[in-house]
Amino acid sequence: MDKQLLSTTAAAMVAKGKGILAADESSGTCETRFKSVGVECTEESRRAYRGLLFTTPGVQQYLSGVILFDETMRQKTAEGDPFPRYLAKQGIIPGIKVDKGVHDLALAPGEKVTEGLDGLSKRLQEYFALGARFAKWRAVITIGEGIPTHTCLYANAHALARYAAVCQAASIVPIIEPEVLLNGSHTIERCEEASEATLRATYAALAAHNVSVEHVILKASMVVSGKECPRQAGVGEVAERSLRVLKRTVPAAQPGVVFLSGGQSDVSATAHLNAMAATKGLPWPLTFSYSRALQNPALATWKGESANVAAAQRAFYHRAHMNALACQGKWKPALELQAA
Repeated sequence: MDKQLLSTTAAAMVAKGKGILAADESSGTCETRFKSVGVECTEESRRAYRGLLFTTPGVQQYLSGVILFDETMRQKTAEGDPFPRYLAKQGIIPGIKVDKGVHDLALAPGEKVTEGLDGLSKRLQEYFALGARFAKWRAVITIGEGIPTHTCLYANAHALARYAAVCQAASIVPIIEPEVLLNGSHTIERCEEASEATLRATYAALAAHNVSVEHVILKASMVVSGKECPRQAGVGEVAERSLRVLKRTVPAAQPGVVFLSGGQSDVSATAHLNAMAATKGLPWPLTFSYSRALQNPALATWKGESANVAAAQRAFYHRAHMNALACQGKWKPALELQAA
């Protein structure tokens, strides 16, 4: 465990005015997204699309890191440079998704647990050699009738903590992502309650497994109304409730917090981040680790056509720029209109 390397990596991941691109979609998730714009999902089309994002001119000023999928970690740019090496040369830290996805949690109807701990130490050694300096593990927490249960919270917190410990032993910074899903008709009050319970369980498990919070990054859900809830909370309320949960649960010693977009619209994810980052006196920096909220405009513009690459890169650059402003509390809606 190289504490100096862990400290350096963690600090760089939450550098001022920068965030993390989550480009770690599985082949199945890629297929769904590609189908929405009429693109056949093949290894080459996935490589071309990821390459489009990574080689966007100037985007390195807004990105501190990129989370890669196993396949992408082994792919190359059109010029033959391995993606991890190319990113590192741009000053962007390569990261890797290491969980094996969510599965039904036994004797807990409607709830999931994330798997992938078997063989993790060996996999991390290989990923480190390939250039990865941080990793990500996603748990999913569903809000519904009688759920989340203590069983679900404990099972996922335990897995996150074990994963984090193995990462730190390999000198790789763990991103822990206990995502409280947006799906459902629950109120924002219910989301706040579930989010706080999730993080309390997670940090208790981290402590029990001797995980150093100085070398962990939290990828947090925002506290929002369920997608089907009749009352959708405004930007100010989302920011207030999200920060209240973080202040109650996340140690001040942690290097920073990155937010997931979780199915929010592109601009909503930016607006919510901006409202939180503009708040004074927070103990940790806040930034983004978005997937769809960064990529949607680029994918819709690209449509698998090489003639559209430059336009798609401009769309991606714009969203990265907007979120880079938002993580400093400097974004304004008028900036979106100017771009349009």
